[in-house]
Amino acid sequence: MKRTTTKLADGRELTYYDLDESAARDTVDRRALDPVDSRPELRLDLTTGDWVTIASHRQGRVHHPPTDACPLCPSADGHHSEIPAADYEVAVFENRFPALAGRFGRCEVVCFTPEHAASFADLTEGRARLVLDAWTDRTARLSSLPGVEQVYCFENRGVEIGVTLAHPHGQIYAFPFVPPRTAKMIAVAGTHRSVTGGNLFEDLLAEARSAAARVVLAGEHWTAFVPYAARWPYEVHIYPHRRVPDLTHLTEAERAEFPGLYLDLLRRFDRLFRPEGGPEQTAPTPYISAWHQAPRRGGEELALHLELFTVRRSADKLKFLAGVESGMDSFVNDIAPEDAAHRLREAAA
Repeated sequence: MKRTTTKLADGRELTYYDLDESAARDTVDRRALDPVDSRPELRLDLTTGDWVTIASHRQGRVHHPPTDACPLCPSADGHHSEIPAADYEVAVFENRFPALAGRFGRCEVVCFTPEHAASFADLTEGRARLVLDAWTDRTARLSSLPGVEQVYCFENRGVEIGVTLAHPHGQIYAFPFVPPRTAKMIAVAGTHRSVTGGNLFEDLLAEARSAAARVVLAGEHWTAFVPYAARWPYEVHIYPHRRVPDLTHLTEAERAEFPGLYLDLLRRFDRLFRPEGGPEQTAPTPYISAWHQAPRRGGEELALHLELFTVRRSADKLKFLAGVESGMDSFVNDIAPEDAAHRLREAAA
């Protein structure tokens, strides 16, 4: 992998990741951009102890532009985007409308491909591996920044999720605090250790692998399974068989196997809601794909894993977070985890 770092016209950092070691990434950003004016504020919710980010400047971010004005496509005649080059493989840049910035962390955008109409599932295994390597590199670099407590790599896909740009991309948040979900997992894992003497995530993986009804895919180094208490209609967790804290600790064998398994799973998600006897794929399945990594401090019991889930519960129904979920953070799932796993196994090509 070749990494080339440069600057955009307003001083933000842009990094190209290439499989081709000879790739030249010297195109200059010729846009006339005003300096980024992002001043997010962190406020503590005293009733829960959770940090809330106030980022009112994000109201002005780009919202569903036409294809020929997409800011994530390569630059071309008459269109200067966030990517100055006429082509790229994977590109990562600082978000112009960040929720976190300066001493309050950092937000980056990860462009998976220059193809506007593609998706992550359309990538080759080689290109998916390049994205994995980019995630790993960004995890290492962002973790070293002063004040960063946790690095979170994720992808939102689909208007149903709230995506404002159709181009296939993900994001990375470098949090200056430990987010609530991670804090809760740390507490539960600590209790599990004190009660059982074992590691919570190792035990969860062992239990899932022994419960064949909830396993979707399994390889030599990774297993994808529906959790026993899945919150979302179709939710799959992917664990490496060897517990590691974050992406930087994976072995070459683990990195090599992951892209094929992950691409298989994404394509199964897209086949979930095709009509009986209909085309291979209708509307792409909306999803969130989220890497959970241990924070810099206090996460010794945590384990790297990826959580992939969709808000779609049938071809024409969505799972809305209404009064119980949004008001009380108490989930009700309409699909039994064993049934979800069965349907995903049946969704093979």
